[in-house]
Amino acid sequence: MNFHIVVLAGDGIGPEIVSETQKVLDKTGKVFGHTFEYEYQDAGGIAIDKFDTPLPPATLAACQKSQAVLKGPFGGPKWDKIENKKRPEAGILGLRKGLDLYANLRPVKLYDALKDASTLKPEVIEGTDMLIVRELISGIYFGEPRGIHGEGEERYGVNTEIYRTPEVRRIVKLAFELARLRRKSVISVDKFNVLESSRLWHDVAETVAKDFSDVKFEHQIVDNTAMQLIRAPKSFDVMVTTNMFGDILSDEASMLTGSLGMLPSACLGGKVAMYEPSHGSAPDIAGTGKANPLATILSAAMMLKYSFKLLKEADAIDAAVEKALNSGLRTADLVKKGEKFITCTEMGAAVANAIV
Repeated sequence: MNFHIVVLAGDGIGPEIVSETQKVLDKTGKVFGHTFEYEYQDAGGIAIDKFDTPLPPATLAACQKSQAVLKGPFGGPKWDKIENKKRPEAGILGLRKGLDLYANLRPVKLYDALKDASTLKPEVIEGTDMLIVRELISGIYFGEPRGIHGEGEERYGVNTEIYRTPEVRRIVKLAFELARLRRKSVISVDKFNVLESSRLWHDVAETVAKDFSDVKFEHQIVDNTAMQLIRAPKSFDVMVTTNMFGDILSDEASMLTGSLGMLPSACLGGKVAMYEPSHGSAPDIAGTGKANPLATILSAAMMLKYSFKLLKEADAIDAAVEKALNSGLRTADLVKKGEKFITCTEMGAAVANAIV
């Protein structure tokens, strides 16, 4: 089978980790008899430099016509001081909105070989295996009105958190459907005791839960969730939450895996899905060989699973990553000070070679 993928390599370490991921995809295609065709487009900081916009219309159009999008991280200090609507992050939001990607799936799984890589006690994090389902195109990141107004001491900033019933219903329903494929437990995270937008979320989630009597359900206030992620991470199966809370909690949860470099993600909703690592562009280590490609490689495995329905192939990539880690191979972010690590390219080659 042939598959058409738009590649947005992004900024900083993006081109390095995306390149290694393509090598893994190509090896997977060779083993299982598929061809992955790549169309390269610019978005993020590199697009700002070339076209004065983080998301050129041609890039979005190409993504909309593809079968899937493989995206590297966007941004860096170079573009921090420009206006918000032209920053690299605006390109990310534009992609999500333009492709109707309302759901972000972030699996948080601790590989046994990495239980000592985390700063948390191994006995606390061992066995961690959760899925964070984050609403992606509503909430405070998209709400209006927004902006910075006034001058001097009268200057103030405004952002609006807004959720509508259908937006909450569809993301919570997806979480329950995914929970049925796992351990049948959903925790909905909000701040209903303070925020009206969270009160709506809370009420709609409660209503949706009635249609899934076979799935255990509970509410959790975000403050408590932040604590429980560190205290009892094994208590989570599927977590569903708002755009901003999901952004923060998933980065916290990445430390349960040893590194943010181990956290893949899938952005779903419309006809074309997007797959990207959960970490940033890390421009300080770009070109040094210290980048970890595994989050992007695991994101590609999610692409095979969700967009192309190639379940055996996705499992093969997951198994290859585990084999590389079990053999003792580590990138710079996964070792303690003074320990030996391998380069981004070497890790990509190790995973590709392990696919059989």
